[in-house]
Amino acid sequence: MPSPASPNIPPAPPVHVERPFDLRDWVLIALMTVTWGLNVIAVKLALQLTSPLTAAFLRQAIVAVLCLPFLRFVPGRMRVIPLYAVLAGALFYIPINMALAISDNVGALVIAGQMGAPFAVLLSVLFLGEKIRLPRVMGLFLAFTGVMLVGFDPAAIHELPGLALMAGSSLIWAVGSLMTRQMADVRVATLFAWLGLAGVMILGPLALIFEREAMAGIVAMPALAWLWIGFSAIGSTIIGHGGLSILVQRHPIGAVMPYTLIAPILSVIVSYVIFDTPITGMMMLGGVFVLVGVAVITIRTAKRGQMIETPS
Repeated sequence: MPSPASPNIPPAPPVHVERPFDLRDWVLIALMTVTWGLNVIAVKLALQLTSPLTAAFLRQAIVAVLCLPFLRFVPGRMRVIPLYAVLAGALFYIPINMALAISDNVGALVIAGQMGAPFAVLLSVLFLGEKIRLPRVMGLFLAFTGVMLVGFDPAAIHELPGLALMAGSSLIWAVGSLMTRQMADVRVATLFAWLGLAGVMILGPLALIFEREAMAGIVAMPALAWLWIGFSAIGSTIIGHGGLSILVQRHPIGAVMPYTLIAPILSVIVSYVIFDTPITGMMMLGGVFVLVGVAVITIRTAKRGQMIETPS
């Protein structure tokens, strides 16, 4: 991302010349897709070895350590950055990790977790007065209908608490995504540093209060737990989001964002293979509805020059 601009002079929007993706771009797309697609799998595997808040704290601690050199006070942005950091760097991870800890059907959770983009559009209409046309209205309808189909599938009905928590995390993410519109001139690494710092400061004390035994056992935690948590922190945050930031500097947002839709499909497939989660006809139909709805919303929003990412 470009360096922060003067608070008195808004940065000019980047001008992209349409050009084909080169080898480096395709490598970044592949890395972004794989790290995001496998992130939920890594977190679920980590939560089989440690507790939800502890895992979230360690993830953000790794991000904080790696990005601390980029921590900066950004003039004109210090009202929104701390609030965004609390939401996206701490509160977001509480319901998502709790959902993965209490649920077995990871595929169903992945589908529910795609509601961030629909929620973001809905919030922008309700609170920012944004006008949306029929395609995005249909996208919203498909996405919410799909989640209802998954939620009322008899094979996933017992996962309703986890689905509700996952939807809650998507709502938190959506609120944060609207705030990023005010931080387009802030370096991605600087935002990551603030997110990691907020995660450590909030999730650490919460884990000490509610998961004292797990926090005390960090030094004896299995190496595999560290591997999965490290993959989530470095893969999803540093490589995934960092790769996306490079791509949207080199190409129009509308050309890049469709590739982010591959990640949830990969997540569902891999979760089925690893965890043997049931995939019923009703769940498949709901998943198709959600993914098509999110695709319409993401692509149409990208054409407006705005970016909606997959929560990770």
